[in-house]
Amino acid sequence: MSVAAHLGIDLAEYDARIRTFIPDYEEMLDVAASAVPRQARTIVDLGIGTGALSRRCLDRVPRARIVGIDADADVLTIAAQRLGPSASLVVGSFARTAIPWCDAAVSSLALHHIRTRAAKLTLFRRIRAATRSDGCFVSVDCYPSRDAALARVQHDTWRAHLRRTYDTRNTTALFRAWAGEDHYLPLETEMQLMSAAGFRPEVLWRKGVFAVLLGVTARRPATR
Repeated sequence: MSVAAHLGIDLAEYDARIRTFIPDYEEMLDVAASAVPRQARTIVDLGIGTGALSRRCLDRVPRARIVGIDADADVLTIAAQRLGPSASLVVGSFARTAIPWCDAAVSSLALHHIRTRAAKLTLFRRIRAATRSDGCFVSVDCYPSRDAALARVQHDTWRAHLRRTYDTRNTTALFRAWAGEDHYLPLETEMQLMSAAGFRPEVLWRKGVFAVLLGVTARRPATR
């Protein structure tokens, strides 16, 4: 499914509308980009979308090359305009497309499309195998609490953000539509999977149901 169809919007509206859907969107992306090493030369963006996170990464590391992977060819046309010649854009699923050797891998509001924990662990291991020993993996996404009561509070806070723009009926319809495609793991589970894949996970930022996670590459043991 295309990004526009998934969100129920016209693609031209994406950059404006995403801020009405996701609270603290700008702050999350700023935190994520700030974690990219300044010496990075190749940054892979998984589910690059319109390139908002990659643009911030380039602002921080102007000499870097972006490799953006996204299954939606239409959304990549916007990313190409935003990023210019600094980006190589690949049409394909990040779950199957080869991940090139890189200094940093980043992703924003995309990895929740991975349906199972096993599939996500496989992806994390592929990211780790492609990331240099002094590199990192940064992920921005939705991570509800394991505690049901707290998860409801988080959801209500998110819902209140949407209600600033949309009425009750439309807000409910949006959540119902997203539920069919989005698969959110608790924060602790996501970090356990990152650790199992060979990263040292840290929480860089968290507010409500959203968080920015950093996975530092644990150096591989020397072979004999």
